Amino acid sequence: MVDEKKTHFGYKKISENEKAPKVKAVFNSVAGKYDLMNNLMSMGLHKVWKKILIESASLKKNAKILDIASGTADLAIALSKKNKNFEIYQTDINLSMIKEGQKKLIDNGIVMPSITCDAEALPFPSNYFDCVTISFGLRNMTKKDCALKEIYRVLAPGGKVLILEFSEIYKPLRKLYDLYSFKLVPKLGKLFANDEESYKYLVESIRVHPNQEQLLSLMEEQGYKKTSFLNLTAGVVAIHKGFKF
Repeated sequence: MVDEKKTHFGYKKISENEKAPKVKAVFNSVAGKYDLMNNLMSMGLHKVWKKILIESASLKKNAKILDIASGTADLAIALSKKNKNFEIYQTDINLSMIKEGQKKLIDNGIVMPSITCDAEALPFPSNYFDCVTISFGLRNMTKKDCALKEIYRVLAPGGKVLILEFSEIYKPLRKLYDLYSFKLVPKLGKLFANDEESYKYLVESIRVHPNQEQLLSLMEEQGYKKTSFLNLTAGVVAIHKGFKF
């Protein structure tokens, strides 16, 4: 009998086959309050972080962009509002999140393809996109190396990936950050989303995600060149960038 491969679900170790359904259940639960909780947990900073990601992309007019783990479409909408005739695809593995994103796209008068798909098996041709973006989604993926490999495949030569994700905060701030993360965030989840457990998982998922240097190495293993990262808010989050040549 072959042993099942294990992966993290927060601090728990589970079989790889179990992770996607468990993550789906988390986001089905939080979808309706996702934007509210993002604003509360980051004190609105997530909008600033996404703006910095977009500005650092330096995208030309008519660029083809794939936004993976798009969630409620914040990043896709902000990209669309750059008015550069971008061809943007909003994707997420979770239909509940896609539906929340579609509501916001309609409210903003934006027409954009919204596709439910797995980042580890993207339904797009090779060498197509000028840019792939992921904001706060990579840490929830079962096989991050497979997702990065798929992103590399669909990128056109000269294309880039930009990953905005929680990372490792500067050491002097860790005790305070842990207190906020493990004590306050789940309580906010209970109070405003009626779901303490999902926010416990989301906090734990940050701690088991590769840190800045580890993610850089993982990207390089999948073939990305000129890799770099930019710490934001003392390393609470980081933007990783890599190119396909």
